[in-house]
Amino acid sequence: MNDYERALQIVAEVKKAVVGKDECIAISIAAILAGGHILLNDIPGVGKTTLASALAKAMSLVSNRVQFTPDVLASDILGFSVYEKATGQFVYQPGSILCNLFLADELNRTSPKTQSALLEAMEEGQVTVDGKTRRLLKPFLVIATQNPFGSAGTQMLPESQLDRFMVSMSLGYPSLEDEINILKGQHKEHAAQPVITAQELLHLQSLVDQIYVHEEIYQYIGRLVHRTRNQEQIALGVSPRGAICLVKMAKALAFLRQREFVVPKDVSDMALPVMGHRILESSRAKASQRTKEQLITQILQEEKPPSLKRVRQ
Repeated sequence: MNDYERALQIVAEVKKAVVGKDECIAISIAAILAGGHILLNDIPGVGKTTLASALAKAMSLVSNRVQFTPDVLASDILGFSVYEKATGQFVYQPGSILCNLFLADELNRTSPKTQSALLEAMEEGQVTVDGKTRRLLKPFLVIATQNPFGSAGTQMLPESQLDRFMVSMSLGYPSLEDEINILKGQHKEHAAQPVITAQELLHLQSLVDQIYVHEEIYQYIGRLVHRTRNQEQIALGVSPRGAICLVKMAKALAFLRQREFVVPKDVSDMALPVMGHRILESSRAKASQRTKEQLITQILQEEKPPSLKRVRQ
């Protein structure tokens, strides 16, 4: 089995546990292969936790889940030091973030202080407690969920923290056919099973990083990003970090599509999940009821992609 087939086997295994969400599964696995974090912005009960659990099992990842509430403290996540009378020393007690896959369930329901405790871990792959820095396991990724409805008592993530997530997406409701299959319990017979190890995932991530990106593709991504910063209907454009994430996601999607180079469609297919949560509509856009999806789609339509023949060279 070659490396491409290993990646596709992960996709096939997760599909056994998560019904009718093939596109979301592909985006999630692409984000993991690109070494990024995932934000699931959706209503309760549509399978967000099921997706995260299936991903962890299929890739043999050590996973921890925390249900965030207003009383969850930063020390619950990062760990804390306890004085040991017998030795006269403080001993570090690991927090729940010491794992490969950290599922932050309903992250917007906890305090800003606790939310910000994730920032160093997500960006640097480490945590600092009592002045001592500890490296996290590799690979390390965060899958966070937040409920956009019923926001009473919640603290919505600020733009600075949203930008730490490589992609954001919504699972949405299942189709009628898929929902009937769920009601029949057919998906319960197919819990995800391990198909690769954590070390093999690190190997796949290194291969994704080597995917070739032509200068024309870099120029194309740069133009798309700059358009988000020069639109009257966009108050906040995509950051340089967002542009880098778009490159990485395009590489990962090319890998899943069994190519050694990125094509313009890889970029356009990843534009919404990468850029959607990084832009803010202006008051004019809100007044005209223009959504983020519509604004990004318009940019993709207006910006001519490079020739497919040229990017293969």
